[in-house]
Amino acid sequence: MTTLTVDELRAAIERELPGVRADLEALVRIPGIAFDGFDFAPLERSAQAVAELMRGVGLDVQVSRIGDGHPAVIGRRPAPPGAPTVLLYAHHDVQPVGDLSKWESDPFEPTERDGRLYGRGAADDKAGVMAHIAALRAFGCGTDDDRLPLGVVVFVEGEEEFGSDSLPGLLEKHKAELAADVIVIADSGNWDIGVPALTTSLRGIVNSFVDVQVLESAVHSGMFGGPVPDALTVLCRMLATLHDENGDVAVPGLVSGEAAPLDYPVDRYRAEAGILDGVELIGTGRIVDRMWTKPALAVLGIDAPRTAEAPNALVPVARAKLSLRLAPGDDPKSAYQALTAHLEKHVPWGAKISFEFEHDGNACVIDATGKYFDAARSAFATAWDGTEPVEIGVGGSIPFIATFQEMFPGASILVTGVEDPHAKAHGPNESLHLGEFARVCLAEALLLHNVAEAAKS
Repeated sequence: MTTLTVDELRAAIERELPGVRADLEALVRIPGIAFDGFDFAPLERSAQAVAELMRGVGLDVQVSRIGDGHPAVIGRRPAPPGAPTVLLYAHHDVQPVGDLSKWESDPFEPTERDGRLYGRGAADDKAGVMAHIAALRAFGCGTDDDRLPLGVVVFVEGEEEFGSDSLPGLLEKHKAELAADVIVIADSGNWDIGVPALTTSLRGIVNSFVDVQVLESAVHSGMFGGPVPDALTVLCRMLATLHDENGDVAVPGLVSGEAAPLDYPVDRYRAEAGILDGVELIGTGRIVDRMWTKPALAVLGIDAPRTAEAPNALVPVARAKLSLRLAPGDDPKSAYQALTAHLEKHVPWGAKISFEFEHDGNACVIDATGKYFDAARSAFATAWDGTEPVEIGVGGSIPFIATFQEMFPGASILVTGVEDPHAKAHGPNESLHLGEFARVCLAEALLLHNVAEAAKS
């Protein structure tokens, strides 16, 4: 079998893009959300739609789940003798849309504006699904002119946004089918529009709750106010100890490190984050260190009376949800112990506190050396017309990457993606840059070509 040349792949991607976009828009219209309290029927529809896309490129497809978990889709075709196998990962579930008034168009009706496709999941991660499909279509997979030179497994998860609880079980259940020489995880992003990236580090995470109680029940704020500490004041004083005067995390025992030597201008960072004029940044060190290799601690929410409904009574109990991001090299279990020990040390006035662990995930570091990483860099540079990819960290967490590392220790893991700094994944008005998406699709097709060639060396 004679495989396609670089020029032929470029022409094939251009040919396939209109159909790829139409199929992406069809996926975006399915509101598949795995969070508790949502209708899960769309997730089933989404899984079936992904399964049909895989069948269309000639894969042997199955929909799988663990217990009450949500459906994952696995498509596979074996490698020709002596050729490598590549596992292509993405997920078909999406984040809830939040406040609809913040969206400029219906989040589940894809809409193009100024070269971007808006909609929930348009970037994270249904475009990742379609980049895999686009690359396989470019090789003619599923047609009489099929010239894919290697084996492929496409694994599309159905609950990544809700924590991937089923993933370890799915990997164990299908370990033999998912085994690969190269794993491509299309759930990250690029450094900028026009600048591709390989993600080589991600922070870990610990989410937990802290509860404060000072009274058996609410009491009159006038009759008892003064000597009695209210629970919200206690909670606020405790939370204020989590950062020092510079805004660095003040919890002893957490790991910090240094990030890649990339310049991230403060003005660019402020614009991409949407920071209001006059609001100062917190923490010390380079922006990339603060984002990628130092711990970060945020208060995600507080349970307390709403201001419009609050009586003149001292609040007896209060609860906060904390999210601790961990630098690569830190351990989630010891970090959680450090956090709870810090809060116990700083609880004021003898208030009663307790903790509830929600979930954690490991940080990871990827050694991006070897022939398959060289194959990826060449593919990216070609797709971006000579612009070499940079190595970046990610401040967010994808804990399952560490799971892939443990389960497939011999595989080269390439973390890529379709997002750019303006994609607003997880937020209102999520969008996909259509020009960059075309480059991503071409890069993946070239990657498959290059991996097959690299395996011969």
